[in-house]
Amino acid sequence: MANHVSAKKRSRQNKNKNAVNSQYLSKFRTALNKFQSSLNSKNDDEIKKSFSAVNSIMAKALKKGIFKKENISRKLSSLSKQIQKN
Repeated sequence: MANHVSAKKRSRQNKNKNAVNSQYLSKFRTALNKFQSSLNSKNDDEIKKSFSAVNSIMAKALKKGIFKKENISRKLSSLSKQIQKN
């Protein structure tokens, strides 16, 4: 356990940031699973909505610093290729 005041504060901050980051990752995984299921159902409207949701969640996560820009662009490119395949 931390003994210094600054180390205790850093520990509290890390716990809070970890909780927020976990929430964003969970939202992202859920949206990605919905996207995959909509791809399997081959419903065009559902695919567009779920892709938009994934894009939005990833952009918010980028703004918070959870994902890097290159990772997001690579993932979105992969997802759009999957849409074009179907």
